[in-house]
Amino acid sequence: MNGTTRNGAEPARADGRAWLGLAVLALPTLLLSLDMSVLYLALPHLAADLEPSGPQLLWIMDVYGFMIAGFLITMGTLGDRIGRRRLLMIGAAVFGLASAAAAFSPTAEALIATRTLMGVAGATLMPSTLALISNMFTHPGQRAVAISVWTSCFMGGTAIGPVVGGLFLQWFWWGSVLLLGVPVMVLLLVCAPLLLPEFRDPAPGRLDLVSVGLSLAAILPVVYGLKAAAGGGPALVPLAAVAAGLVMGMVFVRRQLRLPVPLLDLRLFRQPSFGPSLGVMMVGAVAMGGTFLLLSQYLQLVAGHSPLVAGLWQVPPALTMIAATMAGAPLAARIGRANVIGGGMFVTAAGFVLLFLAPAEQGTPVVVTGLLLASVGLGPGAALLTDIVVGSAPKERAGAAASMSETSGEFGIAMGVALLGSLAAAVYRTGTTVPEGVPDRAGDTLAGAVAVAEDLPADLAAQLLGPAREAFTDGLNLAGAIGAVTMVVFGALALVLLRSAPSAGDGTEREEDAAGHDGPAASGAPEDAAPPTDGVTCRVPAAADES
Repeated sequence: MNGTTRNGAEPARADGRAWLGLAVLALPTLLLSLDMSVLYLALPHLAADLEPSGPQLLWIMDVYGFMIAGFLITMGTLGDRIGRRRLLMIGAAVFGLASAAAAFSPTAEALIATRTLMGVAGATLMPSTLALISNMFTHPGQRAVAISVWTSCFMGGTAIGPVVGGLFLQWFWWGSVLLLGVPVMVLLLVCAPLLLPEFRDPAPGRLDLVSVGLSLAAILPVVYGLKAAAGGGPALVPLAAVAAGLVMGMVFVRRQLRLPVPLLDLRLFRQPSFGPSLGVMMVGAVAMGGTFLLLSQYLQLVAGHSPLVAGLWQVPPALTMIAATMAGAPLAARIGRANVIGGGMFVTAAGFVLLFLAPAEQGTPVVVTGLLLASVGLGPGAALLTDIVVGSAPKERAGAAASMSETSGEFGIAMGVALLGSLAAAVYRTGTTVPEGVPDRAGDTLAGAVAVAEDLPADLAAQLLGPAREAFTDGLNLAGAIGAVTMVVFGALALVLLRSAPSAGDGTEREEDAAGHDGPAASGAPEDAAPPTDGVTCRVPAAADES
């Protein structure tokens, strides 16, 4: 159909102002991923300064991502109600202030608290940017390109984060990397009113606060359970917390199915490709989230590179991922989305095999090559999966669809950090023997062992660090093996389950509802057109309020 609606009319093409607006939306997108990658590099410095425990270190690294995941559903729906540009600007202001506070945190507890606030603010930014893109680019071909640019900017933060972070850490304290968010948010606040239109749902219904509470009650106990398990304490409490979270999740789902205007519109899952796309996206995020954390530590703490050199080693894989992401849409138009996504996951599996084989000594080329292959494989799928999810939703529900897409990705990244990080930490603790007279925290994390070794005699330091680095590498190897198997399994599933997904620029899945009913043209519909009432319409009604 080449992007035409079912009555033959082609959706309106975006003008130059929309493309300038896309550049503005790239700012918070770039920052959020940059913020994560620079903190990975700052981990050894942070550990030496604040002396966090093993569980605190994991909280510092992933509470940000978990809070984003926990509040994305609420913030995506809130943006549909109060205006996506307005919510974007509120989030930008809070994020900038929280970043400044985090940079000067005096204790591990203070850093965890400020990172939590940053996560809540970040949850307002991600669905707002993606929903605005869906609203500004209604032509399927242009939307695919815009989402590829948006995804590439997210990857771009990963690319420049290690270099910028490495430069900062060469001369400044670890908190300086968090100050990068302040000028970016100020620039966004200045440019957004000038270049971004406002969109909201004209008939949103009331925000169900009970559903908001249930969504948090479903996610946060699971998070606590994973954290408690990572600490190596009694297993009963973590298991009880996870079970409680799952029960609350079922209650949340049942409530959403009964509400006329749900917080999370589960009827979107009636789209054949919607649910599988979210699942594949989460699995890829789990694998990459945990792996990036381990690789950043490996390059500095095992291979012995400085923060700047470690950052430079991570640039080629990140740049390769950006190039692969931009190639996703044209490649999918030729061979189909399922082939690009599934085939890419097989390439990623090959990269994880290299991580499984990585040695503790002189292993930098092996791990960087493995990361490069993983990046090439996952890059195209990241943009294509996002386009499938966002392109399936009606225009007035773009914020909700964007929040589900981002929840899947962000929760997957944070879950990867927790699961693979906890697993690697358990392998490290099992394989590390702390010599007599050495502080016990050297047995909790490799970062703690390196910090302790700086104050030890050379022979005792070598006695500690040799086995510690071997144990950490064993944890990385295990994560690589798990990632390789997971990518093969879900790559095969993607080839089958996403076969019905339209090629890039097709747009057919968005044009008719789940029952196959025809809908009016996406563009050109009058502004007072009645919004769909069944909640599953796949066309793009022009009912959103634009100002």
